[in-house]
Amino acid sequence: MPRVSEEHLERRRRQVLDAARVCFARRGFHETSMQDIFAESGMSAGAVYRYFKSKGDLVEAIAADTIIRVAASMASIVAENPLPELDEVVGRICDLLVAQYSVDDADALRLAPQAWALALYDPEVGVIVLDAMTRIRQVWLTYAERLRDVGRLPADADLTAVSKALFGLLPGFILQRVLLKDVDPAVMRLGVRTLMTSLSVPLT
Repeated sequence: MPRVSEEHLERRRRQVLDAARVCFARRGFHETSMQDIFAESGMSAGAVYRYFKSKGDLVEAIAADTIIRVAASMASIVAENPLPELDEVVGRICDLLVAQYSVDDADALRLAPQAWALALYDPEVGVIVLDAMTRIRQVWLTYAERLRDVGRLPADADLTAVSKALFGLLPGFILQRVLLKDVDPAVMRLGVRTLMTSLSVPLT
């Protein structure tokens, strides 16, 4: 297939995904219909179904796409030299989430808690969410290993425990942002820095 045609197909597929993300963020997975997605995308039912056979397929594709983007960006941040401070890492990741997942009049970060809940009952979504959590926790483990290697964590530190504790920061940010609506990346950055400073331990 000619390259131009492949690029066109990918643009159209992305158009459908972007429309579905907006609709899901506005109304939730269950309340959104395929008709809503047709209207938001400006594409016919036949055109949409060429790429995705069902609303479930769209949910799974959005979740998988999010995993790839977030995990790759996080991995890039924690691989930097010199090693970034923890407050910087947390703040930059939160910046990334806000920048990539705010759409029109709805915050697409709302999709994350919906996907977590759906994963409890839908095995196919569950596999994707589990993969997301595993990948992201692995990035935190890599960061913990680098902290140890540069002497900022004890040589005998339980790095798995560290990675599990750090993992909780991002879901906590998302839930507070979409439910309490009183937290932003700057607050997360300040909170982590203040906590570490007040405890008289290295910021990282």
